[in-house]
Amino acid sequence: MKKRVAPRVSSAVRGHRRIICVTASAALLVPLLIDRSDVGVPTDHRLQDDYTTAADEFHVPRNLLMGVSYLQSRWDSHPGAPSVVGGYGPMHLVDGSRPSQPQQSPSPASGRTPAGHDANSPDGSTGQSADLQRAASLLGLPVDQLRTDDAANVRGGAALLAATQRQLGKPLSPNPADWWETVTRFPGAGDRASAETFANDVFDVIRRGAHRTTDAGQHVTLAASPRVRPHVPLAEGAPRPKEVDCPPELTCSWLSAPYVEIADDQYGNHNLADRPKDQRIDYIVIHDTEAPLASMLKTIQDPEEASWHYSIRSRDGHITQHIKIKDAAWHSGSQFVNARSIGIEHEGFLRQPDAWYTETMYRASARLVKYLAKKYGVPLDRQHIFGHDNVPAPTKDSIPDMHDDPGPFWDWRHYFDLLGAPLKATAGPDSDMVMILPDYTSHSPLFTGCAKSDVPCAPHGSSAVRLYTDPAEDAPLIQDPGRRPDGDDSTVDVNDLGSRVSAGQLFAVADRSGDWTAIWYQGHKAWFKNPQAHPTAVGARGRMVTPKEGRKEIEVFGRALPEGDAYPEGVDELPESPLPYTLRAGQRYVTQSRVLGSYLEQATGPDGPSPVVKGQEAYYEIQLGHRLAYVRASDVDVVAAQAAAVPSGQAAAGTPGA
Repeated sequence: MKKRVAPRVSSAVRGHRRIICVTASAALLVPLLIDRSDVGVPTDHRLQDDYTTAADEFHVPRNLLMGVSYLQSRWDSHPGAPSVVGGYGPMHLVDGSRPSQPQQSPSPASGRTPAGHDANSPDGSTGQSADLQRAASLLGLPVDQLRTDDAANVRGGAALLAATQRQLGKPLSPNPADWWETVTRFPGAGDRASAETFANDVFDVIRRGAHRTTDAGQHVTLAASPRVRPHVPLAEGAPRPKEVDCPPELTCSWLSAPYVEIADDQYGNHNLADRPKDQRIDYIVIHDTEAPLASMLKTIQDPEEASWHYSIRSRDGHITQHIKIKDAAWHSGSQFVNARSIGIEHEGFLRQPDAWYTETMYRASARLVKYLAKKYGVPLDRQHIFGHDNVPAPTKDSIPDMHDDPGPFWDWRHYFDLLGAPLKATAGPDSDMVMILPDYTSHSPLFTGCAKSDVPCAPHGSSAVRLYTDPAEDAPLIQDPGRRPDGDDSTVDVNDLGSRVSAGQLFAVADRSGDWTAIWYQGHKAWFKNPQAHPTAVGARGRMVTPKEGRKEIEVFGRALPEGDAYPEGVDELPESPLPYTLRAGQRYVTQSRVLGSYLEQATGPDGPSPVVKGQEAYYEIQLGHRLAYVRASDVDVVAAQAAAVPSGQAAAGTPGA
């Protein structure tokens, strides 16, 4: 649940906030019932062979079967662990007999859709097409086997596709283009637009091809079939509320956040504004809810609570908008960022990524962000599209209270592939600037605290790279004096951001030693392991700032405020609050944005937009540490990275077909 910036709300009001947590179902441990001693099949290619075998058995085009599976799970097994709706395995077959978290959202027209019912179902039913129980019945196998054995799971998916094709009265054609209607029905989408978007994505993957190594270490390749074009029937789009600002191919609902008086001259739960006329929109902030969506939809309707612009449901990527883009939501913990940003909540828990961070949600989110970024001129990079965990604390005292979602298991590399702006090398490996870019699937640093404090999390792919004081894994972790002002050490807890960086972030190189690279981080030299054979960073080019000649050190800020004489009469000047970090002579930090100081006053009346105070003093936004920060332009010089050419084959780091 999110914290807003509302300094004049009483402590009694704040005391009513609650955090709701749930625990994902544990995976069942059952013996595998199929003999997997496939003769001549490498152990890391068995899943590839499973798709071929199942496609042949049920007369389903193999590229169609693999395309559906890619959209369901990106071929991952999450071994035996269910998603939030009880989906298992590479085909994400849903076990309707298992209890799942309550799912509830407004319908596309208006009002609430009762839990357990989906409006505008493409086949008129409320059931899940990728039904695990039905698949097990078709195969004559125990349900448990389809939960835990990838080969059985893939066979179950192929059997369901073939059965649906027959029910539609269509032949089991070797041409994937003839299976369009069957593909739309497979995920059990709640509306026709979502079903067709799923099918479009499946056929896009088939045309482009894909290759990746799964979470189980399986190497899977889908060869590109660029000529495949499905036979798509014409369909009318569903009506949508006039308030909704959403891509036309997505089904989006409206559930309004209230703007009412909550205390004397204090209104909530957002600011009326006139963006982008009175304030540029510079940022899109990615959150996770840390609560089931049903509870968050109650929160957004409470004027004394936090607010955000959009919610995205885990199971099917359904989007609900709550606040018009012209208005500023209270979502980030920084009124400065709130005034310049769009906040998007994703249903999920950062400790349970496999259960909640579904491929469908990633894709719906990326479509929404790509649409908003184009419409409002937001650059597609990691200093403008960032997580709640990257938001700069506005003041020194607020640092320990800043949030840490969506966490180290959010796949930023895949997300930017979906945005059409892949994170990639833009310079050679000897450049004096690097982009953090581990291979998500194979990079699994130790984390604790997913299930219980100090207990190691299960190994899992991660976007995060850990930082040390020296080039050795037994060296102390880098410390964050702002996050831990009492002097406690950084930890490897999943919520501790004190000593890590994340995929897509750019840093200036401070040193190199063998397989280790050092970057400038919060005023210090921080080391991370970056072996040539399995790099966790790639060369980059761009602009950096460094203290002006003759300056030993300069101040760093969590917000870019206007100068004192810019405040009009009746608006209190905000005091500067430098962060407990300094940039010292010779250090460099990457910048991708220059901004003028501004301040959007908290909501103080029922009519019209809140006033925006605009200054003339310029600041540079920098990647200071895990979080962003600002420095005065008058304190720094801007320098370009010295970058060699990108070696052949390293330019594109994204996943083909993503």
